[in-house]
Amino acid sequence: MDLLGQNHYNRPMECKNCGGIMIFKGVGEYQCENCRAVEYDDYGKVRLYIEQNRGATASQIEAGTGVSQRTIRQLLREGRIEIAKDSNVFLRCELCGTNIRSGRFCPPCEKKYHQSVEAKLRDEKLKNFSGVGMSQKAEEGEKRFTRDK
Repeated sequence: MDLLGQNHYNRPMECKNCGGIMIFKGVGEYQCENCRAVEYDDYGKVRLYIEQNRGATASQIEAGTGVSQRTIRQLLREGRIEIAKDSNVFLRCELCGTNIRSGRFCPPCEKKYHQSVEAKLRDEKLKNFSGVGMSQKAEEGEKRFTRDK
């Protein structure tokens, strides 16, 4: 569960066989701590299906796994899975529209995107930092160094 209490990608938390706690083993696979039963979250189901059925379409994956096409598109956008090399279907880069196999951006646009984000963060830091010690009015004489008693 995440911080908002949501269960993303239908992660199995409790064993369907014995009620034990499911332990993450990697690549979308979970194993019960008691009976050792294995279950998969949506990512694990999709990945396993793709490994067994190379070049499957999103609708074939949905039919074979029960994972919605919306979730499959989200996995593609996150870069967790990618479209097969020989496929004639592609995602589009969100900035320039170039065909891509996974993620949100093509490599050149991803570089530009991250540079712009870093520049904004740097500008924001400088903006917050610039007022410190620069524009303070200096008080004259004794007022400047008196202490409260």
